Amino acid sequence: MEHIDSPVLKIDDLSVSYGGDKYSIRNVSAGIARNKITAIMGPSGCGKSTLLRAVNRMHELYPNTHNKGAVYLGDENIYKLNPIQLRRKIGMVFQRPNPFPTMSIYDNVIAGFNLNGIKLKRPEKDEIVERSLREVGLWDEVKDALHNRGTFLSGGQQQRLCIARALAYTPEIILLDEPTSALDPIATAKIEDLLVKLKKDFTIVLVTHNMSQAARISDYSMFMYLGELVEYGKTKQMFTMPKDNRTEEYLTGKIG
Repeated sequence: MEHIDSPVLKIDDLSVSYGGDKYSIRNVSAGIARNKITAIMGPSGCGKSTLLRAVNRMHELYPNTHNKGAVYLGDENIYKLNPIQLRRKIGMVFQRPNPFPTMSIYDNVIAGFNLNGIKLKRPEKDEIVERSLREVGLWDEVKDALHNRGTFLSGGQQQRLCIARALAYTPEIILLDEPTSALDPIATAKIEDLLVKLKKDFTIVLVTHNMSQAARISDYSMFMYLGELVEYGKTKQMFTMPKDNRTEEYLTGKIG
């Protein structure tokens, strides 16, 4: 497995079960490189999304979940942090664009602050909204419609709004679970370009079932299969010279 010097995130022998003795992921260990894009690939049901959700404890929203092992953000074990504090440091964007339907674009961006009872003055809110929308390339498109509902935007714009909502907290890491699978090719290309720009300031971990997307934009790739991390390394190397036969079979379409 790839050794990452001073990783921003360290996954240490992590296993997660949604109930009983059946583990969705088993004994996963990996260091995540700072200011890079890491793709998690693998066939459906292999544990990709479980691994992603375990990194900011979203998996705990399901009943009967338990896990073994640890995840470290810097020196802190995330399972000892307050989950709300943790999710300020590790933001999440889901598969389908999900702006809050009754909220304006403006309120969507700062929703995390409002939901967690964090009081901000109007100029602070204005600054966070503009900065976050600029970071996702949406400001010029929506600045005259900030108080319209976010659901009036196109699918690609809605997904960028959801990324802006995650960026509003200035997290260290952004997790994205198949963020382009509901989008057309043009909107997908815009999101991919955006993620490549954002890695200057953020560390990005992306679940994708789209191998060509991983090849285009990720620096590192993980290949998950049946709940195990089979292979982890630099994307170019994995796509040209995979070390494990199962990785090769997946990349050539024999499994998956």
